[in-house]
Amino acid sequence: MSNAFPRDHAEILRDEMVMRDRIAALLSDGPKTIPEIAESMGFPANEVTLWIMAMWRYGRIAVTGKPDDDGYFRYILRDENAQ
Repeated sequence: MSNAFPRDHAEILRDEMVMRDRIAALLSDGPKTIPEIAESMGFPANEVTLWIMAMWRYGRIAVTGKPDDDGYFRYILRDENAQ
């Protein structure tokens, strides 16, 4: 999804509930970086970052391993039963 004009934060955050499920589906196939998720979803990395940070804050995902050569961490789904 490529827009000529960037969306404001409020608009991006309104999409969080829908995008959370899409991101979870992508991560169910294995760990991914924000750029990998953004490319798969067709959204800008800055928007995906907001959704990822919300998922991380609420314990739905976790960082795994060390950053890649470009400095990006890989995210995984957390086992919701482990909490």
